[in-house]
Amino acid sequence: MKIAVIGATGMIGHHTANAVIERNHELIILRRSSSNTEKLKDLVYVDRIVDFNDRKSITQGLIGVDAVIHCGAYYPTIPRYWKEDVKLASEQMENFYEACKDIPLHKIVYVGAAIALPKHPEGENGTEEMVYSSTPQNKNPYLQVKYELEEMAKQYASKGLPVVIGIPSMCFGEYDYGPSTGRLIVDISNENLPAYIEGNRNVIYAGDAGRGLVMAAEKGRISERYLFTGTNVSMKNLTKLIADLSGVEPPKKKIPLPIAKVIAHFLEFKAKIFKEEKVKLDSTAVAVMALGQFLDGSKARHEFGFTQSETLEETIKRSLTWFFNEGYINKRDR
Repeated sequence: MKIAVIGATGMIGHHTANAVIERNHELIILRRSSSNTEKLKDLVYVDRIVDFNDRKSITQGLIGVDAVIHCGAYYPTIPRYWKEDVKLASEQMENFYEACKDIPLHKIVYVGAAIALPKHPEGENGTEEMVYSSTPQNKNPYLQVKYELEEMAKQYASKGLPVVIGIPSMCFGEYDYGPSTGRLIVDISNENLPAYIEGNRNVIYAGDAGRGLVMAAEKGRISERYLFTGTNVSMKNLTKLIADLSGVEPPKKKIPLPIAKVIAHFLEFKAKIFKEEKVKLDSTAVAVMALGQFLDGSKARHEFGFTQSETLEETIKRSLTWFFNEGYINKRDR
């Protein structure tokens, strides 16, 4: 198939693009004119520049494409009122889906987030069956955006578009410019994280997540959700493993979630006042931790034969090597 990837300059998008090639498909990258193509230099692809605010431009970019994997959906990056974020995200995705109506696509894969799954009421591992009965009460912008975009994906699937929802768990791996989730690894390795937020996570190698998303384009059932999962691990054990592999002492202190929320709100308020671009701890990170849970990825395993190829330890090692080589990590005593 000819598979287009949106968001290939990001970690998940880059690994998805790799997987498209590895699974013998033709890779087409849809990108903004301002995208840093240096990040794509290891890929062989057809390059198409698109204005994602222009439906006609998106349609032109999709001509001749069999499937598209959208890894670049909007997410909040600066503190603002959550309804503004939801409006921006919805408008961008509406343009995308409306453009897709004009192309006979085999599959449209929307890449969602595990935060859009409410916790299992009985404390069991989360599955694709977990859904919010109404808009989440937590008004964190990241949660609200991911909830709304998943609802949009379901709505367009019900209207006849071949939409599949792929949900990777917490990803670590190469190409995490920024970094995003890999900030945890960088901060621990550089001994800049004195404390961690309690909670449970599921961690997957980003390369495995990308492969799963391509499998969703190949085999996914329309309107279905698919979790791509790796290893269930507590934050305590995860931070210790990262520290051990980095050759540093692990964070000693644990921050209870209620206190973490207060700290995050204070830091974001301070950032607004002093016009700071980044904060050490933001409400999105706290929300991700608060709503984190162990996950069950058996659906993708049964339907696609999907399994993780990298252990948690190997995933962290690969991430450490990449961050070190890219200059994110100051030192690494192994």
